[in-house]
Amino acid sequence: MSLDFELIHEDNSSKNAVLLFHGLTGSPFELKKYGLYLFNQGYDVYADCLPGHGDKVSEIYTVKYTDWTTFASNKFEELNKKYENVFVSGLCLGAVLALYIGEKYKSEVKGIISLSTTLYLDGWRLPFYSFLMPLALSTLLRFYYNYPECEPHGIKNEKTRAVVKKLLAKGDVGMNDFPMTSIYELSKLSKVVIKNLKEVISPILIIHSKDDDLTSTKSAKVVHKNISSTEKELIILYDSYHMVLYDNEKEFVFNKSAEFINARCNTIKDKNEELACSH
Repeated sequence: MSLDFELIHEDNSSKNAVLLFHGLTGSPFELKKYGLYLFNQGYDVYADCLPGHGDKVSEIYTVKYTDWTTFASNKFEELNKKYENVFVSGLCLGAVLALYIGEKYKSEVKGIISLSTTLYLDGWRLPFYSFLMPLALSTLLRFYYNYPECEPHGIKNEKTRAVVKKLLAKGDVGMNDFPMTSIYELSKLSKVVIKNLKEVISPILIIHSKDDDLTSTKSAKVVHKNISSTEKELIILYDSYHMVLYDNEKEFVFNKSAEFINARCNTIKDKNEELACSH
């Protein structure tokens, strides 16, 4: 079963595309409603399973962070050849990859929407022994331990949480735990991204929950402080956990994302019209 999706306007009317990246051990399923909302705003939307995710669960144990960055780069380059404007957005690991693309392609990226950016695993639901995680990551223990996905599954809304919990148990939409090997690769990717944050110059919208159970607001604040973008906005949510695309403030996140992209597209259009008139 493939969870990849492409939402493309059949009349080829859209000159703008949004490339979405899902979270660690997740799948494009978690982006589907978000993607459909952006599609209905007039944008073509693309989301694919990251390497190590999808049908062959065993591949998560051998995937490298460079597999993710290569995959993300190839997808961006494909779309950048087809569309006038390409925006990138992601959740969790996907947000870190969106930042990586911003660092690598700079002004070619017309805008970045970074959701629940996971540069640091320092959320409130991590177990009391989480201080031992660096030790486990630096030794062979990382090949033998999985960190279990547990309550509240990144969702504050109890009804939505119950639905997601059932889907995770069936294994239809993502994995039910976090292999330590994948956390190790996320940690390596995060270090690369943090080191190069000053390379990000694209307009950026950063949305993060104050009560994110997986990663505190430190990640979002580090991004906001260290990027070089002149157009940057950090929004803190107060009624959600990690999965902001499914929690109590999802409509707000959808609306702000669309407003951000719409504004950037209008700005680009105005500049192009000014250039045409000057000639």
